[in-house]
Amino acid sequence: MTIRFSEEVSGNFPFDPEKVGKEVILQALKTEGFPYEAEVDLTLTNDAMIHELNEQFRNIDRSTDVLSFPLIEYPAAGDFSRLEDDPDSFSPETGEAMLGDIVISVEHVHRQAEEYGHSLKREYAFLICHSMLHLMGFDHIEEEDRVKMEEEQRKIMADLNILRSDEDPVE
Repeated sequence: MTIRFSEEVSGNFPFDPEKVGKEVILQALKTEGFPYEAEVDLTLTNDAMIHELNEQFRNIDRSTDVLSFPLIEYPAAGDFSRLEDDPDSFSPETGEAMLGDIVISVEHVHRQAEEYGHSLKREYAFLICHSMLHLMGFDHIEEEDRVKMEEEQRKIMADLNILRSDEDPVE
């Protein structure tokens, strides 16, 4: 498993963002039954940089909380059955599936944690969880897909026991 962590700006988090990021990535892969070793890049940046990326790659002229850059196309969300038939999905150096990149705005994490009444760790973990699902083919454009993605997010966060303040801990 290769998880590359880059902190372009300090998160000023009361936890180790690299450690938590790796835990969330690994749990998302496990919960979704991803059958291969994987490569994921996780970058922490600021609003200005994520705004630039959002405009460049999505043609949206504003900052956002998280961007996902998947490198693999799936027949359906969470359907990994055809990956072995696509050698371009695997790194020639490591043999790992190249899932893609996650870019998070640290400023958004802080604002949204306060706005939603979450801990910084919960907000940060949730954004990584959300992005990992995008890297595994999930989306939320159609209502049915949104419902399924939210269900998967809840499972992963519960498996990590990182819950919203209004949720009961998983025993």
